[in-house]
Amino acid sequence: MSAVAQPTVRRAPRRRRPTPAALALNVLTYVVAFIVFFPILWAVLTSFKTEAAAASIPPKFLFHATLDNYRTVFSADYFLFFRNTVILSTGSTLVALLLGLPAAYSLAFHPSPRTPKVLSWVLSTKMLPAVGALIPLIVIYKRVHLFDTRLGMILLYGAFNLPLVIWMMRSFFADLPKEILEAATVDGAGFLRIMTRIVLPLTAPGLAATALLSLIFSWNEFLLAVNLTSANSGTLPVFISGFMTSEGLFWAKMSAASSLAIAPVILAGWLAQRSLVRGLTFGAVK
Repeated sequence: MSAVAQPTVRRAPRRRRPTPAALALNVLTYVVAFIVFFPILWAVLTSFKTEAAAASIPPKFLFHATLDNYRTVFSADYFLFFRNTVILSTGSTLVALLLGLPAAYSLAFHPSPRTPKVLSWVLSTKMLPAVGALIPLIVIYKRVHLFDTRLGMILLYGAFNLPLVIWMMRSFFADLPKEILEAATVDGAGFLRIMTRIVLPLTAPGLAATALLSLIFSWNEFLLAVNLTSANSGTLPVFISGFMTSEGLFWAKMSAASSLAIAPVILAGWLAQRSLVRGLTFGAVK
């Protein structure tokens, strides 16, 4: 009689217990994340307080929540400033991409001996403090009638975001295999076809990360907006500063306006987190 083969039972792999170093690193990560997130959490909590509770010392953690601050914010032309912020951020990002993508393409695929100097000059313009160019910008914008206009701010924000687009997209383009572009060129494809059909689809995560960073920089910019805009094209940072009056700081109302201002950016970053992480690490691992 033939022996009956006994079925082999696979044992589930034992879970390794985390080492003390790993536990300490995890705890440190949560602590750092809480420290970074706590100002946002505190602003949201303060937005539901009364002005007396928001200014109390020591701070009150137990309070009666109210929506009066949000009602005041919405009744103070919040949507006008929100619309201006969306238009200026989106328009300036599109301007920076339209001008920066061809420049990055040229620097990545048609380099010259002066390419490193050009990249250094492009990066150096990003290091220029905005306050150093503020007075000339005010004089120029008033003379060319761009002061307190959406077009003027779109062009200005686009110019300030242009070095970021060129520097980042040039790195993403340089990681593409040049054989694909050479094959497309041999097939008779022109620059526009190569860019729209090959380059941009292959670098979509990097493009999304660059566009999102440009959008965030334009959304959060305060110094230029508060000095070059007024009632017509003011942005949300300018609107928030309006709660700083000669009578004092209205902390609760300012927190409500700040919470409403940062909510769209946080939501956009959360929705695009995969593309953002892939874009920022694009080309880092071969």
